[in-house]
Amino acid sequence: MPASPSTARAINDRAALRLLQQEGPLTAGRLKQLTGLSRPTVADLVERLTASGLITVVGESGEQRRGPNARLYGIVADRAHLAALDVRTEGVFVLVSDLVGRVLAESSVPIGDDAGTGPAVEQAVAAVERAAKEAGADSLHTVGIGAPGLIDPATGDLRDSVGLPAWHRSLAAALPERLPGARVTVENETNLAALAEQREGAARDRGTFVLLWLGHGVGAAVVLDGTLRRGASGGTGEIGFLPVPGTGSLPSATDCGGGFHSLTGAAAIVSLAAECGLPVPATADGPGAAEAVRGAVARAADEPAPPAVPAPAAPAHRFLHTLAERIAVGAASVVAVLDPGCVVLGGEVGRAGGAPLAGLVQERLRRMSPLPTEVRPSILGGAAVLRGALLTARDRAQDELFGPAER
Repeated sequence: MPASPSTARAINDRAALRLLQQEGPLTAGRLKQLTGLSRPTVADLVERLTASGLITVVGESGEQRRGPNARLYGIVADRAHLAALDVRTEGVFVLVSDLVGRVLAESSVPIGDDAGTGPAVEQAVAAVERAAKEAGADSLHTVGIGAPGLIDPATGDLRDSVGLPAWHRSLAAALPERLPGARVTVENETNLAALAEQREGAARDRGTFVLLWLGHGVGAAVVLDGTLRRGASGGTGEIGFLPVPGTGSLPSATDCGGGFHSLTGAAAIVSLAAECGLPVPATADGPGAAEAVRGAVARAADEPAPPAVPAPAAPAHRFLHTLAERIAVGAASVVAVLDPGCVVLGGEVGRAGGAPLAGLVQERLRRMSPLPTEVRPSILGGAAVLRGALLTARDRAQDELFGPAER
């Protein structure tokens, strides 16, 4: 059944806007080439999108060419402003962008453990307002929030999670009240990191992959056939609770101690560095663990290459090989169930370990599993959550302003 004229126009308009988003300013002639539409159809959609305030003339294609065909059309970037938040246990990172995703301002605020819920929310909201003011945004169209913990798939709300500050949920509830008119979306931080790696990072050529988040805590995000999988309760990827050998106990419903977290969380990594005689960072959080791993990678380059057996004796090599063994234990369980073909080591630790750590994990997986699996280091590292939150906000804003599109 052929599409109605109004549906056809909407499809054509969205195709043109998507091309302008991906390719930058284009002439009407170039839009005709890329869309395969007729010249009159392109002229009509350009006139329609210009009249609606979605695109505008931003220049000309060449000094020697004049007339309508030489005009360069681009998306009106300041039609809407967006905000992205990376909400962590120790504070909030914020950026504000225009409709095409160009970052205009950034802000951050540390929030101590002793801050009450009310003061913590005020500090976080002030950081958002400060960034918006710096960006010259009178209002925010969409806000994307990345936070640790589970997201209720029925409501989209952040669920109560043991060990996470109470102000996280209060902030997600307060932002729609403090930012009138803003559409607020909350997503698990690891899922957002996977989205960013898929669109801009290490998994751009993969429709199916698993991201292992290695930072203060550990988690996983699962992308199958191009779609992020959240599970029945939103808990897909809660790999920190995975029972694994080598911990001496089992996790419980309220405590991931004894699970995969006990082998690869930040505290475990810092403790391993101390056991191997390496410098110990000042903090046992994500940045601290990343510092330990980064230092070990640098030191290993100067240490003698380890023999195949027994375990390497040099401190940095011993640390990296032991850490790779630990990561592979959890990764092998995921690979056995999902067969993703690709595992990305994300978070601050994955980025810090880079290709050397990814190579060691891949080597161990090859011994443990018959399923061929490539292991890649994150390109975006700890910044992936913020990038994913911005991509989510941009998609939602563009779907509302341009009309929904398949992704």
